[in-house]
Amino acid sequence: MKRPFPTILVISSLTLFLGCSEPLTTTEKGAGIGTVTGAGLGAIIGSATGHAGVGAGVGAAIGLIGGALIGDQIQARQKQEQELQQQMATQQAEIERAEQELQQLKQQEAR
Repeated sequence: MKRPFPTILVISSLTLFLGCSEPLTTTEKGAGIGTVTGAGLGAIIGSATGHAGVGAGVGAAIGLIGGALIGDQIQARQKQEQELQQQMATQQAEIERAEQELQQLKQQEAR
């Protein structure tokens, strides 16, 4: 086998991510995707220079960092969106409560 390092890296990464009992966070997913993609691209670029293993290692490290940063940003935005949705639901419930009170007052005045 010419390239054992990239193969071992991919198998180890898949085992690590698939073996987790809890769902992955967006940051973890980004890190995993970045690592695998970086390792693959690094191996391809490294093989052109005769150093596929080194290229895969460097690519994996860069991909891990980049993927984790991007995943973290996406996760932060998802959290903000979720908080906004909760605020909107709270406000909608308050509006509906106020409308009900208004209807009750109108009915009392009509009597």
